[in-house]
Amino acid sequence: MALPLEGLSAVVTGAGRGLGRAEALELARLGAAVVVNDYGSRVDGGPPELERSRELGGGSGEASAGPAEEVAAEIRAHGGRALAHTGDVADFRQAGELVRLAVDEFGRLDILVNNAGILRDRMVFSMTEDEWDSVIRVHLKGHFNTTHFAAAHWRERSKAAGGPVYGRIVNTSSEAFLAGSAGQPNYAAAKGGIVGLTTSTALALAKYGVTANAICPRARTRMTEDVFAGFQEPDEDGLDPLAPEHVAPLVGYLASPAAARVNGQLLVVHGGMVAVVERPRVRAKFDSKQETFTYDELDALLTPHYADRPSGETFAAAEVLGLRRD
Repeated sequence: MALPLEGLSAVVTGAGRGLGRAEALELARLGAAVVVNDYGSRVDGGPPELERSRELGGGSGEASAGPAEEVAAEIRAHGGRALAHTGDVADFRQAGELVRLAVDEFGRLDILVNNAGILRDRMVFSMTEDEWDSVIRVHLKGHFNTTHFAAAHWRERSKAAGGPVYGRIVNTSSEAFLAGSAGQPNYAAAKGGIVGLTTSTALALAKYGVTANAICPRARTRMTEDVFAGFQEPDEDGLDPLAPEHVAPLVGYLASPAAARVNGQLLVVHGGMVAVVERPRVRAKFDSKQETFTYDELDALLTPHYADRPSGETFAAAEVLGLRRD
């Protein structure tokens, strides 16, 4: 029986370690050929932007290989096809080279998983400009850059084919955006922007046969080890509830033909649980009795409306942080 992703090719960014590594391995397990991207983790002697694996179909990486090549070598050792790319996806040119690498090596790109990111946590009143800019750059601009080039590729393929083609985008948002993480204004803003980018992309590319979805994963990785220190520690004999392996199968599903009708969606995933997040709904609507509102009229309508609301309640959905597998 053919594997769900047999014959398809994928790019996974930030895949040298943690969540991206688990996602790249899962896509390969399901049959996809994978370009493993991880910034700066190059094999000695290769340019950082395009460090190709020495072999696509077998063998292992060199002893000096960085994380991206190590993951690619692990995929090849299990009979899959993979190569490493060590460019910076937040750089527009290098993101384009990443997409072209997949197309050149595998004939086309079918799946894009945007995972690369960094943390620079601080309260908004203490955050520096660089801490803000760097997180927005890697997360939000990085997602845009790869999406731009992948979308252009799919659009051209669709025009040449005269109809829809196969394309899947899986973006990485966060519960920090949903719940309004107080100590992560840069991260929460970037992850909220990624959801907006995802829904816009989903609508723009649907006619070409492409879907775009976002996940909010909760995983204990090198990037989040401080965030989740002491949180839901694993049982001695069991899988860590925050292991990246809980997230990777959902990415594999969203990348598959089975998810053709899943588009523009946001899903929370961790610890053996997946939650589909409902889109925002209008809670109340007020109409002016005149041509336009005045301050007094707004005061008379909105002040009573909020008077009985729970203290501290905002648009943020903090209840998502309490989601657990039953």
